[in-house]
Amino acid sequence: MTEDWQQGGFGLYIHWPFCEAKCPYCDFNSHVSQKIDQHAWRDAYLSELKRAAAETPGRILNAVFFGGGTPSLMDPDIVADIIAAIKTHWPIANDLEITLEANPSSVEAGRFAGFRQAGVSRVSMGIQALNDPDLKRLGRLHNTAEALAAFDIARTHFERVSFDLIYGRQDQTCAAWQEELKQALTLAIDHISLYQLTIENGTAFGDRYARGKLRGLPDEDLGADMYTATQDICGEMGMPAYEVSNHARDGAQSRHNLIYWRYGDYIGIGPGAHGRLTLNNTKWATECFSNPKRWLESTTGGMSERPREQLSRAEQATEFLLMGLRLKEGVSLSRFEALSGSALASEKLGHLTEIGMISVFGDRLIVTDQGFMVLNAVIEGLLPD
Repeated sequence: MTEDWQQGGFGLYIHWPFCEAKCPYCDFNSHVSQKIDQHAWRDAYLSELKRAAAETPGRILNAVFFGGGTPSLMDPDIVADIIAAIKTHWPIANDLEITLEANPSSVEAGRFAGFRQAGVSRVSMGIQALNDPDLKRLGRLHNTAEALAAFDIARTHFERVSFDLIYGRQDQTCAAWQEELKQALTLAIDHISLYQLTIENGTAFGDRYARGKLRGLPDEDLGADMYTATQDICGEMGMPAYEVSNHARDGAQSRHNLIYWRYGDYIGIGPGAHGRLTLNNTKWATECFSNPKRWLESTTGGMSERPREQLSRAEQATEFLLMGLRLKEGVSLSRFEALSGSALASEKLGHLTEIGMISVFGDRLIVTDQGFMVLNAVIEGLLPD
């Protein structure tokens, strides 16, 4: 009998928690450390992979993602050892995707050649802006020339290269963003992630914003104009959105992230890594200890996770909607009903359809372009009271 998670696939996320510097907008679990014993970290990852594999024997692995932090700071030999171990623990899909995140400041041609030889098939680069003043404001260690040079190096070693840009930056106009985006799309890319700057509590930007020191951020109307322009330009240039913030040419969608959005199962390994794991027809939320030192030390005893949380059917159905409605392909109404035990309310579907927020085509519930601009409100309007 097919389990629900199989409709989304099975992936593995490996978190490398170290960066050269902490970006002021970043709320990820990342740390700056002057000295890292990479062999000790390799041994910890290998130990955790063995433990995870024992829980999921025989599962076909669709994707691996090295995230962070800055995984391109890992020694290529360490990445090679981890990938080799992964391939001994699980049967792998014929089109297995292995992605590694990289920052331009940590890119060297030799390292990228090493990552490719290790088995990495896709690189995701955190470029974030294509002008030097904004890169400096964002706390990035690279300049535009270095970013473009790093991108060229990546393209010589990998067929699939994505990069990230942030818009809605301080004092940025819609016209300036349109020009920057067009420049980005003229590069030989097949995937791009475009995020509107959000100010998160607990970050340097969050602290500045709370003190009234972060000026020049776009108001709601300008943010909406930038989002609309982003969709229009990407669509015209053959890079339509397949998810709220992600655009790709046909066949170049991030397979790993699709596992999240299609509500598959994924194992999270490394400090602060989250997972969703179905065992004996029960879905569990997993979370590793976030402190790098604690996580590293805990792996020797096989206790690197916080206590697992069993997800109820209602919680699974809610997560399925939260993730799946981010996709342009939408979600299956019958799958939601199977997860929750009850169908979405017809009056809620009718109301949101009437005001142009969603469309229903047979079994598919899809958010419209208008609805994507207020996606959180649409999801809230669908969820059971």
